[in-house]
Amino acid sequence: MSAPGDSTRLWIKNPLAVLTPDGVDAAGGIVAQNGVITEVLGAGEEPATPCEEVYDAREHVVIPGLINTHHHFYQTLTRAWSPVVSVELFPWLVNLYPVWARLRPRDLELATTVALAELLLSGCTTAADHHYLFPGGLDDAIDIQVEATRRLGMRAVLTRGSMTLGQDDGGLPPQEVVQDAETILADSQRLIDTHHQRGPGAQIQIALAPCSPFSVTREIMRESAELAERNDVRLHTHLAETLDEEDFCLERFGMRTVDYLESVGWLSPRTWLAHGIHFDDGEIARLGAAGVGVAHCPSSNMRLASGTCRAVELEDAGAAVGLGVDGSASNDGSNLILEARQALYVQRLRYGAEISPERALRWGSAGSARALGRDDLGEIAVGKQADLALFRLDDLRFSGSHDPLAALLLCGADRADRVMVAGSWRVVDGAVEGLDVPALVAEHSAAARRMVAGA
Repeated sequence: MSAPGDSTRLWIKNPLAVLTPDGVDAAGGIVAQNGVITEVLGAGEEPATPCEEVYDAREHVVIPGLINTHHHFYQTLTRAWSPVVSVELFPWLVNLYPVWARLRPRDLELATTVALAELLLSGCTTAADHHYLFPGGLDDAIDIQVEATRRLGMRAVLTRGSMTLGQDDGGLPPQEVVQDAETILADSQRLIDTHHQRGPGAQIQIALAPCSPFSVTREIMRESAELAERNDVRLHTHLAETLDEEDFCLERFGMRTVDYLESVGWLSPRTWLAHGIHFDDGEIARLGAAGVGVAHCPSSNMRLASGTCRAVELEDAGAAVGLGVDGSASNDGSNLILEARQALYVQRLRYGAEISPERALRWGSAGSARALGRDDLGEIAVGKQADLALFRLDDLRFSGSHDPLAALLLCGADRADRVMVAGSWRVVDGAVEGLDVPALVAEHSAAARRMVAGA
C-alpha cells in the first residue's frame, strides 16, 4: 500500500472514465508516486517505467478527490432535531444555540470524526470546517479537530471562528458562547503558529472566520483581516445567506452585505464566503473582480428556504465557486457527491439544462480548490496531489446507464468504493481504513442524545 512520502509507483490502470481538465485523455490511467500524480496516460499508453503496484480500475469512474468548502462538524450531533425541522435560519439558530453551548471536548472529537468519515466515504479528500463555538472548557476545539483529521488521513482547512456580538448587544448568539477580541486573536495566532502548513501537499491549514454579520462586531472583522494579512492565511465568513441578514446589515451598519464586506477589509482574493445567495448584479461583478470565493451549499439553502446562489454568474464574473455541505443540522448530511447532484439540479432550475454534470463535479473539485487557495488540488493532472475518488457503477441504480461521468450525478452515486489521499488509500471496498464505525456511531449517538436532553 502506498503511503504519503512512499517512493512506490502506483498505476491506476485503464479506468472506466476519468474527469480531467479540458478533456485530457486519461483512458490509460494515472501514475502516482510520493503522493503526487506523475503521469496521466492516454488510451493504449503505459507508464514510462514499470510500476511496483498496479490497480485495475476498469470498473471504476475516477474523479479528483472532492473538496468541501463549508461545514460545521459539531452539528452532526443535532441532525433532524424536531424543534428546528421546519423553520428558517434565524429561529433555527435561536433554538439551537443553547443546545450547542453544551458541547464538550469529547463531543466535538466524535462529531468531527463522524463528519470527516461521512465526507471521505462520499469521495471527499479535503474539508473546510467553520468552527465558531467555544463554550467553557472547549478552548482547544481546533486542536481536537486537527488530531481527528490526521487520524483519518485527510486534508483540512480548519477555521478559527468567533462570535463577539451576543444577545445583550443586539446579536443572535447567547452570551455564554461569545468571546472577547483579545482571546480570539491570541488563539488565532497560536493556531497559525502551531498547525498551519504551507506549500504543495499541506495537510492542515488554518483560516480566520468571524461567524456572520449578526454575531460579530465590525472590529473583530477588521482585526481578523489584518491578522490574516500579516500571517498570509485565508478569511471565511457567512454572507448574504438570507434576506433577514441583509435587513440586519442595513439596520445595524447602514449598508448592504458587500459594502459591509469592503468596509472591513474583506473584499479580496484571500476571502471565501459561505452561501452568497442575495447579491445583486453589481455586487456579483465586484466579488468577481476581487477574486472572492463562494461556497455554494444547495442542500442547506433549500432546507432552510434561504434561496439559490447565483453560482454561474458568480463564476463567470471571476469568483471562485466551490461546493459545501454546510452544517449537519441544516443539510442534514455530509455527502459531497450528493451535494454536487443537488448543485446540478438547483442551478439548472435557474439557468437551464445546459449546466452539465461535469461542471457540477468541477465546482466540487477544481472550483473548491480555487476557493480555498489551493493550486495543488482539485484536478487530475501531472504535478497535482494524488487525491482521487473511485466509484463503481454496478449498483442497481446505475443499470442501463451509458455515460459513466454523467451517471455519477444523474443516477445518484452516494458512496465511493476507493478514496486516495496523497497517494494513500483511505477508503478500500467502501470502508474507511482503520475506523470502527459501529463503535463510533454508538458513542456519537449517545452524545447527541445527551446534548438535546431537556432542551
